[in-house]
Amino acid sequence: MARKFQRKDRLSALTEINVTPLIDLAFALLIIFMITTPLLEQTVDLNLPVETSKPQLEDREDFQTISIDQAGNYYWGKEKVTGKQISDLLDTLSMDPEPPVLSVRADAQLPYQYVITLVDMIKQRKLSKISLDTKVK
Repeated sequence: MARKFQRKDRLSALTEINVTPLIDLAFALLIIFMITTPLLEQTVDLNLPVETSKPQLEDREDFQTISIDQAGNYYWGKEKVTGKQISDLLDTLSMDPEPPVLSVRADAQLPYQYVITLVDMIKQRKLSKISLDTKVK
């Protein structure tokens, strides 16, 4: 017995949606994301390079230096300050309509967390002009 594939009423609307192309698209996207997601993760250990040329300073002459020595002590310019005093000084700078560039200097032997803590304090106050000083060979 042969089957007929013709509709009885050709002028009536189709009531079924063909979802096969949508399923194919979903599987294709799933495969693409499964392949590319591991490539996006950057878990490679890096030995960061040392800067070999003198950095270009901005044309602005107003900048403030914040230093952290090997013992973790903070310095505002050449004056030794506490973490609370740094916080207060950064609050004062954040009220300035044109705050100076903050130059962060840290000892090379200092644990990285000290620098991150200071940068977090600066970012919390919406100060965005930060310069991280490096040793020039």
